Amino acid sequence: MSETQSSLVVGVPKETASDETRVALVPAMIRDLAKRGVEVQVQKGAGTAAGFPDEHFTEKGATLVEDRRELMRTSDIILQVRALGAAGEPGEADTDLLQDGQILISSCDPLTYPEAVRSAAAKGLTLFSLELVPRITRAQSMDILSSMATVAGYRAVLLAAAAAPRMFPMMMTAAGTLKPARVLIIGAGVAGLQAIATAKRLGAVVHGYDIRPAVREQVESLGGKFVELDLETAESESAGGYAKEMDDDFYRRQQEAMKKVIAEMDIVITTAAIPGKKAPILVTTDMVDAMAPGSVVLDLAAERGGNVECTQPGQTVSHNGVQVLGPCNLSADIPVHASEMFSRNIVTFLELMVDKDGQLQIDMEDEIIRDTLIARKGDVLNNRIRELLDMEPIPNSVPDPGADPESAGSESA
Repeated sequence: MSETQSSLVVGVPKETASDETRVALVPAMIRDLAKRGVEVQVQKGAGTAAGFPDEHFTEKGATLVEDRRELMRTSDIILQVRALGAAGEPGEADTDLLQDGQILISSCDPLTYPEAVRSAAAKGLTLFSLELVPRITRAQSMDILSSMATVAGYRAVLLAAAAAPRMFPMMMTAAGTLKPARVLIIGAGVAGLQAIATAKRLGAVVHGYDIRPAVREQVESLGGKFVELDLETAESESAGGYAKEMDDDFYRRQQEAMKKVIAEMDIVITTAAIPGKKAPILVTTDMVDAMAPGSVVLDLAAERGGNVECTQPGQTVSHNGVQVLGPCNLSADIPVHASEMFSRNIVTFLELMVDKDGQLQIDMEDEIIRDTLIARKGDVLNNRIRELLDMEPIPNSVPDPGADPESAGSESA
């Protein structure tokens, strides 16, 4: 069953999160929407931080709007990189600018900030949260988590390499032979695999660990050595084949076995996160103590509390001569390509609902639309979010979205 609406205007406001440089729609994608009769208006300066000046948008047919309130008021659909709770207080303030019946498509982090979803629902918004795009083949081109994890995994290795006091590759010089750096990537999801590939290209000896034995082949195909800890992992995969959250006893045994491995490494990068929950501690302070001075640990799960016990989100700390990096929102460090990838994801998703005549059709029989639609007509539609809000479940509604692909237990964006 679907509903129809005419003459669509898509609005792209400037991102409000303090550390956000990406833009939800790049100029190159405007023509794709224009072919369907969709008009695009962009807030002035929305793409500047990402490397897309205003004139690039107007050259492709977009209309510039200076006032944010006016753009919000006159758009049928709002496209954002981060909205509601995912954008912090400014994101929640945007809810006041939106109106009953408007559509918001964005990354909203609804499992962490369910109250923001409740507020959006109360305004009558139709809210799509792209983190919940199902992990099915047809939805791969709309998967913002995978796209942004790819960028973050690449960037993480560059940051770690810059912080390390040694070079990654083996070099034979007149001054002697330099040994290659030893790098361990914990978590072989999208970010982890990209980190393995990047570290290998830089010439390091790369090791990869994940609680899912099935990813061994992927790690080795990228030139990494798969680390085996001889732990029971039969129940380590969710129905979708991703790593899932394990119990405290498993993480304790994992930590004990991992200590010896980490002590031999020059660089450790962790990537394990769980949607809506604190990231599991995979690297204890005791493990960091076992590393040689000058070693580097980079925690990609810093925004979720961190996989490393001594991580400080957004900061670099020194612990007994080991640098522990806790960067946040790494995708925004490479805004051009990150914006291009995000834009392709969000436009492909939007095209599911806009036919060639520019008519909007929200087809609740489509699994992708159904799973990402979290609020509509004053109600919260996702049962996992309803549970967090102490609301009664909706029969036959969307199940628990499950864990994210990053891991040794995991997700990321």
